[in-house]
Formats: sequence, structure tokens, C-alpha cells
Amino acid sequence: QVHLVESGGGTVQAGGSLRLSCVASGDAVKTYAMGWFRQAPGKEREHVGVISWNGGFTYYGDFVKGRFTVSRENADNTVILQMNSLAPEDTAVYYCAANEGFELADPNLWAYWGQGTQVTVSS
Repeated sequence: QVHLVESGGGTVQAGGSLRLSCVASGDAVKTYAMGWFRQAPGKEREHVGVISWNGGFTYYGDFVKGRFTVSRENADNTVILQMNSLAPEDTAVYYCAANEGFELADPNLWAYWGQGTQVTVSS
């Protein structure tokens, strides 16, 4: 079983930055793909950015447009989402996910999820 805990959410003004962290339990997760997804009220959960087990491959949602970066530190079982140039439409609950396979953008194929952290961007 993999347990994921996110932190770093909050409220920020448009144009600002936030850094989300996700700590995963268990050494097995070092070989898992990890990713960030988000869900705004009334919308489906969508892919933000995912990273392969060794950090060698990343894949971002189209809306990211170079503003966000996903990275991981396997020594600490941690995955980071650095978000810059935030806009009000980025307001959502952000979730960390892990999976043995690299399932890219489909959240339905990811096995393990954190509880989520709220990000609110004010205009």
C-alpha cells in the first residue's frame, strides 16, 4: 500500500507562485511513476504533470504552457510541483498520485492518491 500526503497549498494572487510537495510512504514508490492532477468545482479531474520513476520523462497538460515543473527526489520519496505565473483558472484541489505503470494523463488509470491540497488564486 502506498500512502501519499500533499502539502503546500494556499491562496496566492494572480501572477504568484506556489510549491506543492507530496511525500510517499514505502521504498517501492521509488520505482513508481508519480504525478499531479487537479479538480476544480464542477469539473473533471485533469492531469497537470507526471514524471517517470527515474525523473527522466515528464509530461504536462496543455494548459501548463511552461509555467509548472514536476520534479522528484527519490531519496526522500518526494515529488514536487513548482507552479509559477498562477492564474485564477488554476484554482482547484491538487492531488498527488502514484502508479507502477506510467499511465500519462488518464487519472482513472492511476492507483494511489493523496487527499489533495487546495490552491486558490485570486485576481
